[in-house]
Amino acid sequence: MAPLRFSANLSWLFPELPSLTARFRAAGSAGFEAAEVAFPYAEPPEALARAAQEAGLRLVLINTPPGDPEKGEMGLGAVPGRQAAFREGLEQAVLYAKAVGCPRIHLMAGRVPQGVDRASVRGEMERVFLENLRHAAGVLAQENLVGLLEPINTRITDPRYFLDTPQQVAAILQKVGRPNLQLQMDIFHWQIMDGNLTGNIREFLPIVGHVQVAQVPGRGEPDSPGELNFPYLFQLLEDEGYKGFVGCEYRPQGDTIEGLRWLRSYWDRQGCPQTGQ
Repeated sequence: MAPLRFSANLSWLFPELPSLTARFRAAGSAGFEAAEVAFPYAEPPEALARAAQEAGLRLVLINTPPGDPEKGEMGLGAVPGRQAAFREGLEQAVLYAKAVGCPRIHLMAGRVPQGVDRASVRGEMERVFLENLRHAAGVLAQENLVGLLEPINTRITDPRYFLDTPQQVAAILQKVGRPNLQLQMDIFHWQIMDGNLTGNIREFLPIVGHVQVAQVPGRGEPDSPGELNFPYLFQLLEDEGYKGFVGCEYRPQGDTIEGLRWLRSYWDRQGCPQTGQ
């Protein structure tokens, strides 16, 4: 069984470093082969590509733009009346993905409108999302890109987010029926919403295009105190034949490099060479 491959989420890791370029360098020096950035749009795409290349990293995931944060937006894919803005954001994300050689884009669904009952708009939001996803799948296919849908827990992190379980995402993916749209599995969110990680991982892994990890409930390093047994979960992913990247989307509890002890231990157990060490 092949060892897991890890990517540094530079929107979360190395908060002690002020610039994205510095975070790329730090991730490369720490031994990562890949990185992901939620919203890279403050940097010109050429500068982003250069920073990744100089650090010896592949950029493997970005998100579509969030919309207008001042209005409480966090993605637009399922938001009624924002279809044009979603498609404009998709074009921007594709431009960045092409410039940096990033193969995957997280298509953010967005939130249930403020003050509106979720059940009353669920049908309309799903209709809008399906329409936007069919459009996105076509756009992405032209560039040989994959779109990802991520359920985010609505118990703690984002109570109004439209997608909150893998079951909901799997049903939507089945309705869209496009092979270049896949599920993004953040184990932190899945544990909070449903638990049953062994069963859910085995059931949904065939449609998973990217994995992210953080401890529950503190969202710290995988070896920080919490509910999850990551050595077991990593072994499960290996046993089930997962070949994609595992994104480190967690909040370092101290210095990022010191907090990577868990990853260095994993690499040591697997006999993996660690560049930059």
